[in-house]
Amino acid sequence: MRLSVALSAFAAGASAFVPTSQNGFRVSTSLNEQEARQPIMAGNWKMNPATEEDALKLATEFSGLIGEETCAISEFDGCTEVVLFPPFPFISKVKDAVDEVGITVGAQGCFFEDKGAYTGSVAASMVKSVGCEYILCGHSERRTLMNDDDVNINKKVKKVLESGMNAILCVGETKEEFDLDITKDICAMQLSKDLFGVTKEQMENVVIAYEPVWAIGTGLVCGANEANKMHRFIRERLGEMYDDEVAQATRIQYGGSVTPESVDGLMSMPEIDGCLVGGASLDAEKFARICNFQKLE
Repeated sequence: MRLSVALSAFAAGASAFVPTSQNGFRVSTSLNEQEARQPIMAGNWKMNPATEEDALKLATEFSGLIGEETCAISEFDGCTEVVLFPPFPFISKVKDAVDEVGITVGAQGCFFEDKGAYTGSVAASMVKSVGCEYILCGHSERRTLMNDDDVNINKKVKKVLESGMNAILCVGETKEEFDLDITKDICAMQLSKDLFGVTKEQMENVVIAYEPVWAIGTGLVCGANEANKMHRFIRERLGEMYDDEVAQATRIQYGGSVTPESVDGLMSMPEIDGCLVGGASLDAEKFARICNFQKLE
């Protein structure tokens, strides 16, 4: 598989927050529709590794494993786009280390203001100026640990898009919400609130990442079939919020302890367009294997 790499995306009540389509319908994805969506793999380094030296070593090892199989990020000829997000201090150096093989970088987050007295915050324009093309919005750890609510996530998504970059919007339920069987309600509400005011045209620069929070670093597993059902629901919800064109064009990633052992099954599902990878992206060989997934027969 050739790779395009950018190392750096309660249904009834929810409709009040966004424009809905005139015709109610169910979205179904055919093989041709899935093939029309470029696969996208993202590696989120989170607060790792410890030093710039370690970051450069990881970036160099990874780029060496896939360098001969990359194609331009703007092309889609059976290529997989790979997006990696290093911590802020390492972005420029990582970009320099992988630039020769066509790899660029993204940021793990930003603030929704352009400038001002916001100690510790980073503006979208700042990360764009050092080469970022993607910004993560609404990651589960930001929601739970940093109290990032849907109002602020929506502001960040719109700021990323206004700045000419791409947003990977993360949605997903906690273990408690999963046990209460309100997963679909939670994801529908997050989509409605976080995409409020985002136009159909802007959706071309939005990737959705479904993260079942209970499956992240817990040892619990969301099976490929279960993940595919949630991806189908998300696509149906996008169809209700916008239209079938947006629903079919939007790429939806799965994020939840993705490994080299699980990726082939996940990527064989018709609704899953890629993966948001955490821990495994810190191992060059494991992440390269994930990016080089093979669909099961």
